[in-house]
Amino acid sequence: MKFRGRINFLSSLRIGAGSAWWGDRIEPAKLNAEQGDLDYLCFETMAEATVSAAQVRKRRDPLFPGYDTYLDDRMKAVLPGCLARGTKIISNQGWINPDGAAQRVVELLRAHGASGKGKKVAAVSGSLITDRIAGLDGTILENGQPVASIASDIISAEAYLGAEPIVEALRQGADIVITGRVADPSLFLAPMMHEFGWEADDFAKLGAGSGLGHLLECGAQVTGGYFADPGFKDVPNPWDLAFPIAEIESDGSAVIAKVAGTGGAINAMTLKEQMLYEVHDPANYITPDVVVDFTTAALEQVGPDRMRVTNIGGKPRTATLKVSMGCMEGFIGEDMFFYAGPGALRRAQLAKQILEERFRIVGLKADDLRIDFLGLNAIHGEATPKDAPEPYEVAVRVAARTKTREEALKVGREIDGMAVSGVGMTGKRVPHQDRAREIIGVWSTLVPREKVAPVITWYES
Repeated sequence: MKFRGRINFLSSLRIGAGSAWWGDRIEPAKLNAEQGDLDYLCFETMAEATVSAAQVRKRRDPLFPGYDTYLDDRMKAVLPGCLARGTKIISNQGWINPDGAAQRVVELLRAHGASGKGKKVAAVSGSLITDRIAGLDGTILENGQPVASIASDIISAEAYLGAEPIVEALRQGADIVITGRVADPSLFLAPMMHEFGWEADDFAKLGAGSGLGHLLECGAQVTGGYFADPGFKDVPNPWDLAFPIAEIESDGSAVIAKVAGTGGAINAMTLKEQMLYEVHDPANYITPDVVVDFTTAALEQVGPDRMRVTNIGGKPRTATLKVSMGCMEGFIGEDMFFYAGPGALRRAQLAKQILEERFRIVGLKADDLRIDFLGLNAIHGEATPKDAPEPYEVAVRVAARTKTREEALKVGREIDGMAVSGVGMTGKRVPHQDRAREIIGVWSTLVPREKVAPVITWYES
């Protein structure tokens, strides 16, 4: 991608985080929009299984629009501040329907007084390749088997797009860009490439920008979220965390900060934890745009809750793109009941024995069955110390993985029976959700990047 004809590149840029996942808090994004003095506000709303879950919901509910269920809430919260400041928005809230999400954003723009003002919204699609992934001769990274071996179970396959289609949309004047699956750091790298004039083969700059994007993508994890450990790593006012803001220079250096007066902390520890989060090899963090090298990074505290980041490196990008494949892998039947007071653990152990025998009697066909005591061994399983202190109360969680919904439903039916046919003083809850649910397995493969063609579609307020 060449930036021919443009000469007025920026020397600095302020980019703020708007979310780190689908269920993230909305108030910090509103705060950034109103008080962050931002050039760009970027939303990351996907996990690995998001697209697959959206496809499953779409099959069940034809009225489901296919985009982030919090799209309205997020946009209503930030549009007033962004419109007043001129802040541009980049978001992967499009999920499996970027065009539908973009059209909805246009409606919200008009409701906020932008009707007839020519605000341009770009939808970036093309990441979904479900219909042809089995024919691309790929190999499943996790087990070495051909992708074709799971073809009948695949419900979604989406390639991780990079920054370039977003950059192209910005070059053509987009005020808001809505995408489907895009690699998390690429959402933040795109405005740097556009505003600083970084070329797609300037891997030193792209490495620095993608590294900064990785720091921002998980939102409050840089400002003290998912960090506190009382007495060891204390965080001031953790109920009032802001999302991070990066003050970025055209050379790829930046200061990570947050809105003044908010809770949380930005220091070397919070940045280092996020820098290494979900990074298997710090010297070779692979993104669609560049291979990032964090081993050369330098961090410096330059003020209260202000960390300067320099010298993140970059290497040439790979010839392939990662594809995340969601597959149907059966069902899970799950429920829970409780004991409290002296002897709680003994009663739970007898209940486990009863259920194991009951499942044998009713012929439960399960590929896997777990009966865990929450608070005692549900996390560490067999590694739980044999002399662990006896708990005063025990929650018994039962889960079975099965091939059919009918088998999964047996879990709930047998636990219902424990209410009057089980152990004394069994505490049974009224089911408040489906006790049998479909399992979405997530597998990965690589495809040549030329096999994926992004598409930009335009909408205007």
